[in-house]
Amino acid sequence: MDWYQTLFELIDMRSFSNLWFWIVLAVVWSTASHWVLGVPYDMVLRARRHGDQAEVDLEDMVRINVNRLLYIGHVSGLWLAGFACFFLTTLALLGFVYQLEFAQAVFLLAFPLSLVGMLSLSTARLILADDEGGERLYKRLNRHRLYTQIIGMISIFVTALWGMYQNVSLGPLGG
Repeated sequence: MDWYQTLFELIDMRSFSNLWFWIVLAVVWSTASHWVLGVPYDMVLRARRHGDQAEVDLEDMVRINVNRLLYIGHVSGLWLAGFACFFLTTLALLGFVYQLEFAQAVFLLAFPLSLVGMLSLSTARLILADDEGGERLYKRLNRHRLYTQIIGMISIFVTALWGMYQNVSLGPLGG
């Protein structure tokens, strides 16, 4: 057996019938809900339970990541928004107008993540504006995580429905 054939069987461009796509989808949303504004969620739980140094560490880490996100948004936010819109529009056109399944799969991953990115910027602005700490910070981070998980659940549901539709309509060999 040719190693090219083996490689392309492993990394199939028919995304919705490929196990690797579904593994990536699960890992992406698991990671996105674990890292709240760049802070691991277990750090939030530890700070809430133990306080003291864990709370100081959490507030420092949140402050660093909030300032970093807002700086990036201020310096290059317009350019990043433009490139992101171009990228998402290109994926949508390639995927849903020109029927390229790989572009559909990447769009169904990237679009909801862009919503999480906007949510992160909004949350960062609110944290900086309200100068939150302690219990208010925990609530804000929990709310951000909940919204991220809701976006993830909707994304996985829509992706699963679209993937099943693609697999049923195209059949096992891709049309």
